[in-house]
Amino acid sequence: QVDRYLYHLRLSDDALLDVMARFQAEMVKGLGRDTNPTATVKMLPSFVRSLPDGSEKGDFLAVDLGGSQFRAHRVKVFDDGRQSSQLESKFYPTHKEVTQGNGAELFDYVADCLSDFMETKNLKHKKLPLGFTFSFPCKQTKLEEGVLLAWTKHFRVRGVQDTDVVSSLRKALQKHEASSDIDVDVLALVNDTVGTMMTCGYDDQRCEVGLIIGTGTNACYMEEMRHISLVEGDEGRMCINTEWGAFGDDGALDDLRTEFDRELDLGSLNPGKQLFEKMISSLYLGELVRLILLKMTKEGLLFNGKVSTALLTKGKIEMKHVSAMEKYKEGLSNTKEILMELNLFPSEEDCVAVQHVCTIVSFRSANLCAAALAAILTRLRENKKLLRMRTTVGIDGGLYKTHPKYAKRLHKVVRRLVPTCDVRFLLSEGGSGRGAAVVTAVARRLAAQRRRVDAALVPFLLPPGTLREVRDKMRAELEYGLKRETQAKATVKMLPTYVCGTPDGTEKGKFLALDLGGTNFRVLLVKIKSGRKRSVQMYNKIFAIPLEIMQGTGEELFDHIVQCIAEFLEYMGIKGARLPLGFTFSFPCRQASIDKGTLVGWTKGFKATDCEGEDVVDMLREAIRRRNEFDLDIVAVVNDTVGTMMTCGYEDPNCEIGLIAGTGSNVCYMEDMKNIEIVEGNEGKMCINTEWGAFGDNGCIDHIRTKYDIEVDEGSLNPGKQRYEKMTSGMYLGEIVRQILIDLTKQGLLFRGHISESLRKRGIFETKFLSQIESDRLALLQVRHILQQLGLDSTCEDSIIVKEVCGVVSRRAARLCGAGLAAIVEKKRENRGVERLQITVGVDGTLYKLHPHFSTVLQETVKELAPQCDVTFMLSEDGSGKGAALITAVAKRLHNVGQK
Repeated sequence: QVDRYLYHLRLSDDALLDVMARFQAEMVKGLGRDTNPTATVKMLPSFVRSLPDGSEKGDFLAVDLGGSQFRAHRVKVFDDGRQSSQLESKFYPTHKEVTQGNGAELFDYVADCLSDFMETKNLKHKKLPLGFTFSFPCKQTKLEEGVLLAWTKHFRVRGVQDTDVVSSLRKALQKHEASSDIDVDVLALVNDTVGTMMTCGYDDQRCEVGLIIGTGTNACYMEEMRHISLVEGDEGRMCINTEWGAFGDDGALDDLRTEFDRELDLGSLNPGKQLFEKMISSLYLGELVRLILLKMTKEGLLFNGKVSTALLTKGKIEMKHVSAMEKYKEGLSNTKEILMELNLFPSEEDCVAVQHVCTIVSFRSANLCAAALAAILTRLRENKKLLRMRTTVGIDGGLYKTHPKYAKRLHKVVRRLVPTCDVRFLLSEGGSGRGAAVVTAVARRLAAQRRRVDAALVPFLLPPGTLREVRDKMRAELEYGLKRETQAKATVKMLPTYVCGTPDGTEKGKFLALDLGGTNFRVLLVKIKSGRKRSVQMYNKIFAIPLEIMQGTGEELFDHIVQCIAEFLEYMGIKGARLPLGFTFSFPCRQASIDKGTLVGWTKGFKATDCEGEDVVDMLREAIRRRNEFDLDIVAVVNDTVGTMMTCGYEDPNCEIGLIAGTGSNVCYMEDMKNIEIVEGNEGKMCINTEWGAFGDNGCIDHIRTKYDIEVDEGSLNPGKQRYEKMTSGMYLGEIVRQILIDLTKQGLLFRGHISESLRKRGIFETKFLSQIESDRLALLQVRHILQQLGLDSTCEDSIIVKEVCGVVSRRAARLCGAGLAAIVEKKRENRGVERLQITVGVDGTLYKLHPHFSTVLQETVKELAPQCDVTFMLSEDGSGKGAALITAVAKRLHNVGQK
């Protein structure tokens, strides 16, 4: 009979899955900037961005306002490796005149209680940080600021709604501070739910959900920042206080609410508000039971139809009665005793029926709570892109703690609704007060960490004045390299390339190109057509250069190159043809003519002996003679930077600068012959290969080099050389990042202070990882995955710092590169004698092409430092292959013109 009567209070698994889906939709609505204003589940950002990591320590105060008593706490947190803390508390009553008076009186009372507590504990002489647990919905804009949205529970204090409660508390505390009574610093405003999660998170680092089921009910969890459009930034996570008590205030649960729920709501202090809370929390369940028993009695189903005063009195049946009546182990004695106290004279059947009503009401509460919690757990699992997830839910609240069956029912239903989540339920010890102290401790740890991370990274943030200084010094070094009397001592060598023209569209024929400049070597056949159907066709083959050959003898290196050429000619079936060849040799060379290049010095990890000071074209010819299989017409030795300029010059005649920003860093440009003192003749132009990577080798930019740059330089194959390149090129950026990560880890700011074996390995952090980590599309979860591939087990906070480190290192590289390029374009403007220069820069290199921000930052810097130059950046297509062939073709054309 009772079952039939209370049929609508029973919820099937299908109904619960439906509630779960509805709650998930409400969460999404609450997180969206545009949809939040109409959302009932407000999804309030708490500005708690990190869970405890075990390194927190110190002495903290906490005050806790929101329950039936006000509590003051002192929490000592020990960094002893055991995650231990010590809690001392004192409880103060919250009388009706406090909970329903005015705001000034409420906060004065809080300050007075805190002062009393500090006197009791002999703390008045200490300045201590304080965490303020305020268990009401607040809109926070930072951790230590929160505007009260609405009172809940039994609080109705005037003049507080829509004001910042932390300011009100500070004002009240200042009265005590004025009399030198107490000195506290309010560092964090914490919701009790968040406090619960943090308390449990201190004991179990898997805890990322907090749940309160008591007088009120609420849940919080760690959400990905990229999903929280109410807060700026998309890095990391933040705890979201769902304020789920208001779920259904828009009618979303009307089909599940019974006549008893509606009657209870109408008789409450806030009709139409907090409807989900009214179906779940202990504040209302006793009243729900009373309304059901009253109706059943009126209909003659209980107590022989006799309605007592107790059944007519609102609030007479409390949750403690419901819990006691559900203690089935004690039979019906408890139920009978409680009903007798309420002047009800039950039969045994009445006792059984009342016990059943209590069970159904509390069971529905556990079911609804489980459905909403299951929605949160599902969201967490999906955020992490896991098929199966292990997590911990921190729980507090009288209903969960004291009801004989509630916890077991909740656990069972949650596990049934989300079988893909392995959930541990952890009871909070020390409650929200300890949680507020933990939040404060974490906030203080993060602030201290932030200061130390900033101190490590600040030398990488180059202000505009410093960049202008770099630009001007680069300009001076360019001039030194061009002048006869200073060229020998110049660090920026300004090497003439004997490339005296750019393509004019009449080039045609078949050309071979060789490309040596990294760990791979390419041989290409390039067919150039002129006229209306102007085109360039390329065929190429890539060959690896083993380390033992890169660092063996010169003869071995060039024999290997010739062997690769032979294979390619065989492969293409052109072994008998004597084709003109352009040799892209991407190392500093001093040229005496277009087909003579003396190696100045190896870079990029090459160390082959007996090459420096030798003509590389002669070495190639000798290797071809030694093999004695084919002959080639070596027309030009080409730097890859010049090839890049020529490739873009084929498309755009305005291109007179080539930039490489990849494994290495270099620039070339067309200089007026009259300015090149080291080459005879004043007519026309010649391409100058600046070899700017050596800028700073004379110490002129030492003031901007960091300890990390020095470390990278000293550990390189060429200490003291190519200093600018080591700050701007892809070959070294990853290594700079690794050095910073090691330093931050030694300081205990990363990877829990543990330097893994992989982090100790030089070169482990390749520049491609910087590009991947800095990608805007990449969530921190994927950043963590990259770090795991490198053997670095990182937390979410570690990933944020690693991403930041990568960002400052690559941004500095782009800014420095931009400062250097600004010096070049300004020189070009002055050469032409124009007020405003329009010029194109041909660019190649993986750093420029693949890094998500490098190109943008570089372009912005050039614009900033050379405001009178309109620079177009054009991506080169295969400068070292196609470019070498075009240089060979131009050289052939100019040679033919000269002969004529």
